[in-house]
Amino acid sequence: MPISCITSGSILHTGCSGSMFNNTMSIDQKGSRDALTIRFHEHIRDIPRQDWDRLSLGTETPLLEWEWLRCMEESGSISPEEGWIPHHIGVYDNDRLVGAAPLYVKTHSMGEFVFDFAFADVAHQLGASYYPKLVGMSPATPSSAFAFLTEDGPHEAEIQAVMAASILEMAEETGMGGVAFNFADPKWMNGAGKAALEQYDFVGWTHQLYHWRNRGFTSFDDYLACFTKNQRRNIRRERESMDRQGISIVIRTGDDITPELLDYMYDFYAAHNARFGPWAAKFLNRQFFRMLADGFRDRIALVCAYSREQCATGEHSLHGQRPIAMAFLLVKNHTMWGRYWGADEDIRDLHFNCCYYKPIEWAIENGYELFDPGMGSSHKVRRGFEAVSGYSLHHFMDERMQYILHNNIDRINSMESAHVEQLNAARPVQDNPYRGVAG
Repeated sequence: MPISCITSGSILHTGCSGSMFNNTMSIDQKGSRDALTIRFHEHIRDIPRQDWDRLSLGTETPLLEWEWLRCMEESGSISPEEGWIPHHIGVYDNDRLVGAAPLYVKTHSMGEFVFDFAFADVAHQLGASYYPKLVGMSPATPSSAFAFLTEDGPHEAEIQAVMAASILEMAEETGMGGVAFNFADPKWMNGAGKAALEQYDFVGWTHQLYHWRNRGFTSFDDYLACFTKNQRRNIRRERESMDRQGISIVIRTGDDITPELLDYMYDFYAAHNARFGPWAAKFLNRQFFRMLADGFRDRIALVCAYSREQCATGEHSLHGQRPIAMAFLLVKNHTMWGRYWGADEDIRDLHFNCCYYKPIEWAIENGYELFDPGMGSSHKVRRGFEAVSGYSLHHFMDERMQYILHNNIDRINSMESAHVEQLNAARPVQDNPYRGVAG
């Protein structure tokens, strides 16, 4: 399909306005539209919320919704100054948005959680460009969400292909080192996007993640029955330690999520990251959390822990008190995502209860089917989480880099899959199908 490009301005010039790149292309189908228009937008607000969310609200994730992306951008958390230059694609049929995806020009790999530094080193050795690169993802969020958002219908496959082709051509025309779609939605990869991704030679890279699945549990005790005897005892002891220490944990939703609570959540998030110095994953500012209170509370649940002294004043008075620890959850349909956490001090077992046990108990009580707790921490498997495979998709503009990727990715993915099996073999659950399989 021929694509004609008109490019204006520099992709790295953060002060430019208007669309930096426009395409018009035809889809040769009988009875089809005459042409689609492709625009790349420098701000999510340049696309009306109702248009973007007409495509995103039907997905299973809140991470691609307009308000979440707007809060990231307009808070300054995700901005050119932080090395994220928004460059969102919009596909228009007579000014009707029929395809979209969040894209960012990146001058580094921080905040992506896809650790591609080895590939950047190889590119440097070859004298090939690696940065800037174009990244599609929900920023600073290692959860499987990214997809081309398109309308269902007879032309969906063509729109998906147009998006892939336009993104690659724009990347080539503007001197990008490559294109990456991080934490891609597997349903999209293997469904609506499959043909386009294969046609335009996007290569899949496997990454280990964690999930908890509700197997029809009726209570937390019912869930505990899945574990070996020793681990049931360990988890009960960790849960009971909250009572012994006089700590009460509640989950706030809806109107109970006040601006003050989100301010506290930022304090915990920032303080927790400060403990890790240069290895911290602090990418969000206070304004981001404050903005969520206005238009995104229905997608949030806050886990709040209170001390013995606070609990002595009564449940009603807890609403106005500052918790001693908090965890931030996103919720949509039947899925929860654990994102941020922090505590005033190290209290034995508090992290496990705020980030794992209380959310799992709440998920069971409220019919949630899947809980994505975030990356890292192999101790998650001891609490019942299962290691799973996530994916990023890559296309390097330099032919040598693409050749190296193709010739090494199977071995890389095989090692990552083996790691997933090894983690699952260590899960202390009865009738573990992985036990004895992974070395």
